[in-house]
Amino acid sequence: MARRIREIFPQCPPAEAQAIAEHTAVRGSGRVGRTAAGRGLEEQALMLAVVAAVRHRHTGYDALLASGLDRVLAREQVRDRVEETLAAWRGPNGWAASRLDP
Repeated sequence: MARRIREIFPQCPPAEAQAIAEHTAVRGSGRVGRTAAGRGLEEQALMLAVVAAVRHRHTGYDALLASGLDRVLAREQVRDRVEETLAAWRGPNGWAASRLDP
């Protein structure tokens, strides 16, 4: 899974890709990595896992939630930072993403 994440996001640090893969594939977690799409290493499923990881690890999303902000509003507030990180991880030859869904 980490290797596939790095294929989609070639500039993602290897340790970060490994951490995302390990987190998303925890047995019994209900995370995307445990779905058929995740186990099949489908691009959309892995992208969702990476987006979630970036949101939690590289933004103030969790602090916003802890302060009582609604999940949808918190996601909107960190959206630009998530997109910036994803664009950097795609690298100069990566595809241009449209706005992320909340």
